[in-house]
Amino acid sequence: MIQVAERPVPIVKVPKLIKYGGVPPREYKVGKGFSIGEIKALGLSIREARLLGIYVDERRRSVHEENIKRLREYLRRVLEGAKPAEPTLPKVEKLKPQRRRVFRGLTPAGRRMRGLVTTRLKETHRYKWKRKQKERLLRKRHEASRGARPPFF
Repeated sequence: MIQVAERPVPIVKVPKLIKYGGVPPREYKVGKGFSIGEIKALGLSIREARLLGIYVDERRRSVHEENIKRLREYLRRVLEGAKPAEPTLPKVEKLKPQRRRVFRGLTPAGRRMRGLVTTRLKETHRYKWKRKQKERLLRKRHEASRGARPPFF
């Protein structure tokens, strides 16, 4: 049975905050991902690293030898035959482009009022019209029940 190589954990320095008097409570902490410099030190590109299951923090610029050693050890295990961890490619969200209109009512309250809260229904008015028609048939809307009730005397 092929074993899965355990994903490496990056270590970063803790910032020296004023509230700690310039002395951090501990020296290192677990980071969000490896820096680009640490990945380049092994001769990998960012995409290759993500396909191997390595988390990449593109904002970080520091390079720590301990992280490079951890990456080397992980690559050695993968090359020996262990299965790499799941790829860490960024998720792609597909949204319709916004139409150019004067008022789009993009506030959360406006979108909720128009029934366009979910991502897939953003800017789809057919959904809104279909919903209004169904409410008219069920006589839920004021415009459908206006002629149905008797006039006041």
